[in-house]
Amino acid sequence: MSRDMWDPEIYARFTEERSRPFHDLLARVGAEDPSYVVDAGCGTGELTAELARRWPSAQVHGFDASPAMIGKARPGDRLTFAVEDILDWRPRRPVDLLVSNAVLQWVPEHRVVLPCWVEALAPGGWLAFQVPGNFHAPSHEAVREVIRLKWFEWLGDLLREDPVGEPADYLDLLAQLGCAVDAWETTYLHVLPGENAVLGWITGTALRPMLDRLPPSEHAEFLADCGRLLDEVYPRMPYGTPFPFRRIFVVARKPAAGG
Repeated sequence: MSRDMWDPEIYARFTEERSRPFHDLLARVGAEDPSYVVDAGCGTGELTAELARRWPSAQVHGFDASPAMIGKARPGDRLTFAVEDILDWRPRRPVDLLVSNAVLQWVPEHRVVLPCWVEALAPGGWLAFQVPGNFHAPSHEAVREVIRLKWFEWLGDLLREDPVGEPADYLDLLAQLGCAVDAWETTYLHVLPGENAVLGWITGTALRPMLDRLPPSEHAEFLADCGRLLDEVYPRMPYGTPFPFRRIFVVARKPAAGG
């Protein structure tokens, strides 16, 4: 995946819907006074700043592989940002809270990364992440159907396996590392405004690798093909377009020293 494929303006169209799972995730984190907090895959940093506001004594660091996203982030007092890749990142000091919001689905190797993150935690430290659990949702099935029917030569190799585990998978992985784990799932029923609403949503997420691959001259036709099928499986109602979205949440705490 290209480090520069993310468009911050497109991604920000549904800020409220995308930020709600972040807050639901943090509601289960019991860290009281962390000194060092990291946001892995921080995007443009608005939610990273929320971490600094919640824990006013903490040093907060956000990193993301996309220079375009980090270019929109605003460093401040106790708040730093950097362009770094999840697979390469190593902290310079033990982390009291490590947060990752809707990022690990882009990292097929993330099950290997998670033990490294637990190791990076300070004793008693917290790991909290959420990932979309909608790989088999009609939205993704529709895009795969479009690719198989018309765009396979260009995009066939992007038809990947489900990259995300079930809550029980993450519970088992992290509990075997000695963590106390809280894992659950939630399906949000978003109501999206406007025409081609679901297309607008996934243009900033699931479709980014496809658009990054295709020449710009092909973008409009590809998006039109996707939009027609998406409008069939997600019909627009008088009040908007209902869009169910499943997400998987995990909060794990490393044992305290001597625990």
